[in-house]
Amino acid sequence: MKEVLLCKYGEVVLKGLNRSHFESILQKQLKHRIAPYGDFEIQKGQSTLYVEPKDDFANIDLAFEAAKKVFGFVRIARAIVVEKDIDAIKDAVRTYIPPFMAGAKTFKAEAKRADKQFALTSPQIAAEAGGALLEAMPSLKVDVKTPDITIMIEIREYGAYIHAGAEHGAGGLPVGSSGKSLLLLSGGIDSPVAGYRIARRGAQVEAVHFESFPYTSERAKEKVLSLAKIVSEYAGPMKVHVISLTRIQEELKRNCTEDYFTLLLRRSMMRLACRTAERRGCHSLITGESLGQVASQTMQALSVTDAVADRPVLRPCIGMDKEEIVETARHIGTFETSILPYEDCCTVFTPKHPKTKPELAKVLAEEEKINFAALEEEAFAALETIWVQAGE
Repeated sequence: MKEVLLCKYGEVVLKGLNRSHFESILQKQLKHRIAPYGDFEIQKGQSTLYVEPKDDFANIDLAFEAAKKVFGFVRIARAIVVEKDIDAIKDAVRTYIPPFMAGAKTFKAEAKRADKQFALTSPQIAAEAGGALLEAMPSLKVDVKTPDITIMIEIREYGAYIHAGAEHGAGGLPVGSSGKSLLLLSGGIDSPVAGYRIARRGAQVEAVHFESFPYTSERAKEKVLSLAKIVSEYAGPMKVHVISLTRIQEELKRNCTEDYFTLLLRRSMMRLACRTAERRGCHSLITGESLGQVASQTMQALSVTDAVADRPVLRPCIGMDKEEIVETARHIGTFETSILPYEDCCTVFTPKHPKTKPELAKVLAEEEKINFAALEEEAFAALETIWVQAGE
């Protein structure tokens, strides 16, 4: 008997004539993610990618954890594969399944016969397998309605697969199937969630982070890189581009009306993000804004900042409340890092009474007070790029 992974497609099965394109990207993503854990063979069949270790050095435990974070799969199962013979299946159930039953009192056996040439029907296979498990563990009871564990026998193209249930995959579409986008990544809770959600829709994600050293610390920058590393567990390796806003913010404080600081700064950030996106071939921007959450996220304020963008601005959190965003942050593992008490650039020179219903004409009048073009050219020329990858 050999243990394998069954990685089962989600939306990819709906892609019709384009399905092979998505499958190819999905297979490449999976191969790349599990490569650090050994040499594996990946085969495709029946809306599933089969992952089999090529030698004893391959760590299937770590490969299993990595596969659960690959966008495009809805279920991941650890299974053993045996020949398509009912006696071999029963022997496998007796030896492989008991360790998974610790603490369980009831079970149900199910079978799926994708290979219709197999002699027994699905109910017959399930009955034989259930009987074999009861022989091995007579204290168990069958419960077909609310079992503690469901064991599954799948008769597929390459053999008979036996497992004790599949775990949820990451869902979505494979990264790289929906273009490339640039995430405005702060040190807060929202933007890592936004990057995760757009990557889950198949976009390859890079990030831009705006710092204000020495008003923000080196630890604040390290915090952002840590967040990017966590997101990369799902989105894959990414480049983080760091741009200093210090000079721009100092000029804003010296020359502009305080109430407009945040709006003027965010317009400058948008312009710099668009320049970065153009250089990196990103088709859109991503922000973590949620409607009405803070002064700069009213409809009027968003309209003023969007006016300088030369490409779509994706806001996957726009209709979520804070609790929903926090729930996702906890799910992907960014929350505890996001709440570390290090400032980001948006907390520097924060106005006491920021404009919530700005008029574009007045914003443009404030913008004329300093030479944004020259300041942004200087900031963009000093852009720093850092490669971030999960596990490093």
